[in-house]
Order: sequence, then C-alpha cells, then structure tokens
Amino acid sequence: MTDVILAINAGSSSIKFALFTAERGATPLTRVYSGAIDGISGQPRFSVADAQGQQLLSREIALGEPFSYETAIGLLLDWIDHHEDGMRLIGVGHRVVHGGGRFSAPVLVDAAVMAELATFTPLAPLHQPHNLAPIQSLATHHPQIPQVACFDTVFHHTQPHVAQAFALPHDLSDQGIRRYGFHGLSYEYIASVLPEVVGPLADGRVVVAHLGNGASMCAMRGRKSVATTMGFSVLDGLMMGTRCGALDPGVILYLMGEHGMDVAAITDLLYHRSGLLGVSGVSNDMRALLDSSAPRAAEAIDLFVYRIGRALGELAATLGGLDALVFTAGIGEHAAPIRARVCREAAWLGLRLNPTANERGGPQISADDSTVATWVIPTDEDLMIARHTRSLLASA
Repeated sequence: MTDVILAINAGSSSIKFALFTAERGATPLTRVYSGAIDGISGQPRFSVADAQGQQLLSREIALGEPFSYETAIGLLLDWIDHHEDGMRLIGVGHRVVHGGGRFSAPVLVDAAVMAELATFTPLAPLHQPHNLAPIQSLATHHPQIPQVACFDTVFHHTQPHVAQAFALPHDLSDQGIRRYGFHGLSYEYIASVLPEVVGPLADGRVVVAHLGNGASMCAMRGRKSVATTMGFSVLDGLMMGTRCGALDPGVILYLMGEHGMDVAAITDLLYHRSGLLGVSGVSNDMRALLDSSAPRAAEAIDLFVYRIGRALGELAATLGGLDALVFTAGIGEHAAPIRARVCREAAWLGLRLNPTANERGGPQISADDSTVATWVIPTDEDLMIARHTRSLLASA
C-alpha cells in the first residue's frame, strides 16, 4: 500500500487534481497521476492521466442525481480507494486563492480556519467559495483525512508596505483593502527551482511572467516577492483571457452612472467578457488568436504584449534593474511568438533573444550577448501544494 497526497485545485465548474507519493523525510515527491472532473455544473467528465501524460481514463458521468462538488469528491476518493496500485490517502492539499492578511503560511484546516477563510469570500467572490467547497465536503464526510489550505496570496507577504498600499483613507486600509497579489503558488515554485536552473542570478533581480488565461508578473529579489501586477483582486494588472486587467476606476463609475449597470453586470463584464475575448471577439485562447486572420485578434495580441512590456518596465524600475526574466504558465511556456514579441519590446533593457532557442522552448532563450538572462521554466503549483501538505503533516 502506497501513501499518497492529493493536491486539489477547484474552480467554478471543475476540480483539477494530482496525486503524489508521500514517502517521509527528504525523498522528493513523485507525481503518479493527474486529472480533472470537469463540467460540474453541466455534463461532468472524469479524466485521469499517468505521470507521463498518458490518458488512462476519460468518461462522461451518468447523471443519476444532481452533480455537485460533494459528488465529485466522492467519485475521486472512490477511484483512489479502489485503484489497482493500492493507494492510501494520508492528506489533501488545496489551492485557496485568498488568505487575507491573516494567513502568511499554509495551514492545517479545522472548523475555526474554515470559518475564517469564508470571511474572505467578499475579497474573491468568484474563487473562494469554489476553493472551499471540496474542503467542506471532505471535512463533513471524511473528517479523518487531514487537509491543508495553501494560499495564492502568501508568497507576496514579503512585499514592503508601500508596495501593498492604496492611496485610500486608513480606515479602509484597516478593513483589508490593499494589494494582496496572486499566483503565489506558481511564483513560489519558480523561486524554488531558480538556483538549479539559472545559477547565481537566482538571488538577483528577477521578473517572472506567469502568462496564462489568468496572467500576472512578479518582481523578485533574493527569490522573495518585491512587487506584483495583481492587487486587491485577480482583475488587476495584465490583460488576461477574459479579465480586463488594470482599468481606470472612472470607467466603472461611468458604466454605473451612464449605462445603469449594477454590480452583477459589471462583475460579468470585467471577469467574463473582457480581456483577449472581449477585445478580439474571437476567443480567450491565445492559440486560436495566433491562428486567426481577424484584425481584432491581432489587436488583442498587440494589447496583451503592450501591457506585458509596460509592466516589465515598471517592475524593472522597482528592482533597480533586471538580471533575469522568466516565462511560465500556459502562454509563457508554449507561445513562442508571444515570448519573441515581449523580448523584442524589451531590447531597451539589454535583452537579446536567441530565436532558435525560443522556438525550441528553451530553457534558456536569451542570446549570448544579452545582458538579461531569459528563461522558460514550467511551473508546478500542484507540487507546491503537495510539498506544503507533507511538511505540515510531518509537523502535526
């Protein structure tokens, strides 16, 4: 019987998961399976792949009853319990978007922690409830399984106060209105592997570009977060798949006053109908936009690259220069044309691209004469969740 740790990343209509062997001590965690239960609010599908990415299972789930997170968790645990490899689940780690100002490290979940995490729902209304639903389901039906909450905000707690503050009255800041930053588990993973990938530059002035359907950038010094593009919410900063990124607050006031839009309508606009999808009118998928001949698809790509270039300049200024740039996440890891355009626009920083290496996907894609070392490093949020879970279980 093999002890395993389950890492869960729950979204609005899916549960993505990964299973890792959980040998004690310093033995590296090994991913054995990953998969997803998609379509929780519609037609659910259960899929599993092995460590090499080979599809082992992909089937639609017959809807004999209303399908929920509770049903999905039950299905997943049943698959683990009855798998021919003989796996014993010893702990579950969860990605939780918001830890507020209260949690500065991952934490074992109990009833008091759950109650506090629920109070952060107004800070991340479209994410926090979905992150907490599987935790509640497991706590109710399988209370013997220890659970760990791993927060996307924690990595940015090292930022100085000035980087976290808004120019608002202090009574609002005291209520938690400040810049939190997100994608922290991804940045934490990149920071953990930087020394072995980039060498001595790892502790220098590094900007990491997490570019995917959700996108942000983070300035690091000494592998700690100094500044990031996302702020109070996951709407801020870069243009994203369906999210607007940085927006003049006056636009929202205008939409309320002149168009009569309420909170629900504005939320839908900014989260679901903006970004690459909104500008292009074609897709939120960068692959589709790169393949499209539609003028607005090109416009969306232009704006995406422009916003990244502006943010890079701002973060480099915050660091007082730039030693290394890292691309990660779906677009960052796989869209060579986007990397090429970003690097070309950053030539003023001394960045020179190696086109052949870029087309190959790296890992190093900067030319020999570049003063900024540039890399492509795949991220692994699931592994970070599993690491934190094993660590807390060992110390419990």
